[in-house]
Amino acid sequence: MIAVLIYPGFQLLDAAGPIAAFEIACRLAARPVAIKVIATTAGAVRSSSGVELMAQGLRAARGVSTLLVAGGEGVQMALSCPRMLAFVRGAASRGCRVASVCSGSYLLAEAGLLNERCATTHWGRTRDFRSRYPRVKLEPDSIFVRDGAIWSSAGISAGIDLALAIIAEDFGDAIAQQTARQLVVYHRRSGGQSQFSSLLELQSPAGRFGALLDWVRAHLDQRLTVEELAGRVAMSPRHFARAFISEIGTTPAKAVERLRIEAARSMVQSSASSIERVAQATGFGDPERMRRAFIRAFGQPPQALRRAYRATAHH
Repeated sequence: MIAVLIYPGFQLLDAAGPIAAFEIACRLAARPVAIKVIATTAGAVRSSSGVELMAQGLRAARGVSTLLVAGGEGVQMALSCPRMLAFVRGAASRGCRVASVCSGSYLLAEAGLLNERCATTHWGRTRDFRSRYPRVKLEPDSIFVRDGAIWSSAGISAGIDLALAIIAEDFGDAIAQQTARQLVVYHRRSGGQSQFSSLLELQSPAGRFGALLDWVRAHLDQRLTVEELAGRVAMSPRHFARAFISEIGTTPAKAVERLRIEAARSMVQSSASSIERVAQATGFGDPERMRRAFIRAFGQPPQALRRAYRATAHH
């Protein structure tokens, strides 16, 4: 049984996206698996959008094998619900696979499930999450993270990526791929693929380092050291590094690599340029260095990404 835990003010897509993925996968695999929406109080539960989902009580989830906890603006109130926290904690103690979407990770952390574990959440909550739960090994630029039987995913649509990964584990990669095609989404973004492009695009227009990030995008083929970047914003390298991490959520070096990876991925997928040419144009220089960066970010080398993209484009 798959149970999706919601509460007043949950984000609708956090619940509905994975539910749709699981429903399609079960149908394609011809393996009926019960999918239940649960809450501390049975009945209609209002999402942050005002749309309501009908939920069963927590007792309906006896025998659950996968518990998915939705995120949303209402998560702060949910954190003060002892019954909900005890239920999540109990599910994990019984060996249930427990997963969170977006800020649902707060409930997992509050229940103690993420202590000394790797996890992720929506990039916009990185600073707050770290300050509240310093024992969690937060990976803020990952789409989803698995640490044993505990899974967590980034903002909203990343819940579908997490669901597809669970589907691949339970039903096999072929079913996960067919499910992705039904949903018309990529099959599938690896958990290590970063939220970073979205983070930087959203913060660059108004952020303190917006103009600098725009400049970096236009000069990826150059040697972009911390000293060079600090000089462009008239800061000492040490002050710049601290301020950059505080605002962007990662180091300048990791941000530059992420921008290079995004530019290289686009070139690999949409152009006929050789891998060597892409590596030069995006500042990696050495194709092997770019290959290692791709494996860290996407779980596969540039050539495999190009083949997969072309195969998908022909469908």
